[in-house]
Amino acid sequence: MTMIDELLVVRAQLGEHAAVTRLVREWHDPVWTYVRRMLDAERADDVTQEVWLAVLRGLPRLREPARFAPWLFTIARRAVTDRLRAEYSRAEGAQEAEPVVEDPVEAMVDRAELLAALAELPVAEREILVLHYLEDLPVEDCAQICGIPEGTVKSRLSRARRHLRERGTIHER
Repeated sequence: MTMIDELLVVRAQLGEHAAVTRLVREWHDPVWTYVRRMLDAERADDVTQEVWLAVLRGLPRLREPARFAPWLFTIARRAVTDRLRAEYSRAEGAQEAEPVVEDPVEAMVDRAELLAALAELPVAEREILVLHYLEDLPVEDCAQICGIPEGTVKSRLSRARRHLRERGTIHER
């Protein structure tokens, strides 16, 4: 996060609508991308909207504007987790899972293979992999977002990389 983002957060907290608009504009794509990598496109749109509603409600209470990115992704993580938990409980009650509908936009073979490999990962490993490698967040921020120790983040990254190597999705350097 840059000093400009930190300043935008402070200005947004003071009620400046232009700062809120700019924050949303600059952070919408990274949030949507994170959510999309955890869910399908249709659910990603809905969950991303929920994230921004929660951000707008909670922004006045954010005490450390410099920590906006980890705070934002913590909210996104909770929204994804809540959605998955609700869907799992509904599926458990119905004893029948909804069929997964493929996104027609996913045309590139490599991307499709990566998404398939990500989908096979347990949610905990997938989440850490997405946050660390695809959202470029440091281990410390991933630990804060997920509410786990840094060592757990590192072990989940290791397990995720091993799984992707075994599947042939990534290769040794």
